[in-house]
Amino acid sequence: MYPTLSDFLLDFFGLNLPLPIQTFGFMLAISFFLAAYTLKLELIRKEKEGLLNYHVVTTVHGKPASIIEIASSALTGFIIGFKLIFILFNYSTFVEDTQGVLLSSKGNLLGGIVVAGLMAYMRYREGEKNKLPEVKVVQENVWPHQMVMNITFTAAISGIIGAKLFHNLENWDELMANPIDALLSFSGLTMYGGLIFGTFAVIYITKKYGIAPLHIADAAAPGIMLAYGTGRLGCQLSGDGDWGIVNLAPKPEWMSFLPDWFWSYSYPHNVISSGVPIEGCFGRHCMILPQPVFPTPLYEAILCIALFFVIWSFRKKLKVPGTVFSLYLLLNGIERFTIEQIRINNKFMFLGMNVTQAEIIASCLILLGVTGLIVFRKNRNGINQ
Repeated sequence: MYPTLSDFLLDFFGLNLPLPIQTFGFMLAISFFLAAYTLKLELIRKEKEGLLNYHVVTTVHGKPASIIEIASSALTGFIIGFKLIFILFNYSTFVEDTQGVLLSSKGNLLGGIVVAGLMAYMRYREGEKNKLPEVKVVQENVWPHQMVMNITFTAAISGIIGAKLFHNLENWDELMANPIDALLSFSGLTMYGGLIFGTFAVIYITKKYGIAPLHIADAAAPGIMLAYGTGRLGCQLSGDGDWGIVNLAPKPEWMSFLPDWFWSYSYPHNVISSGVPIEGCFGRHCMILPQPVFPTPLYEAILCIALFFVIWSFRKKLKVPGTVFSLYLLLNGIERFTIEQIRINNKFMFLGMNVTQAEIIASCLILLGVTGLIVFRKNRNGINQ
């Protein structure tokens, strides 16, 4: 396993570069980039086909920087300087405990004051440079594809909050035992919480600007599936605990051409330090699972990346708004419900059945996907958004 990007570079290329970048976080960043890129491609296509139009934004030019803007820049600068200067002088500590340093009160007060003053002055000078004798009010046409970064940022922030919330609700004992660590830890994210919160946030921001939400949902669907698959690669590479149940069965004959870890794996050096100590290993991440398990993150990564190509191939054929996103919900629900059968997760009683949170949500997504495909196609003439 490669808890950090440095572990990966050292193992594959022999480069000993102490970088404070977690492998899962790195893959998560790539996932957001891929989702944003595919979303932009789809929005541009829909704009060319006349399915989406621009909205008018009124902006004011020529005003000097306000006190609030200068103060905001100063506050941002203080936080950056406070942490950055401390990190520069304590880099080894930062690499060893990145999360602990970032979330602690440790910092350099002088560095914070200096950078705060510098950024406040830069914001003031920028305002003076752009100041006009007479303030101008300008109306600009903004196309949906020009809002991709805003949409992605909104989905990312709300999605992470939702993923964290759903994980803590699913692991209530961990939350009660250590609330601060459970809420602020970088680990422990539930995909469906992120999907639900991210979806509602994007619907809100797109309706605010008069953009058809069904077209946005259809445009985002392929990228969401691709991003999920890429994110699961991060889970597999880092060993973040999203693995399957114990698998002691011999590898099937039809999988003989694949390496053994494709069938069962013990996740040595996993990022959450779960299992038993590895003999001869010292320092962090020196644990290995006592029994091999199904590498479910790897399975999900392969399945979801393959399903991305399925959705991508159907996106132009499903012309009724809402049908592409419905297809995504259906396929995602089937994939997750299937993988839950061999994935380790907390179970609870629901309607007399012993199920996981993901199984319930996946079942709902399957139902929503099927319903959406039927309803949207049936009412195709009455749906324009």
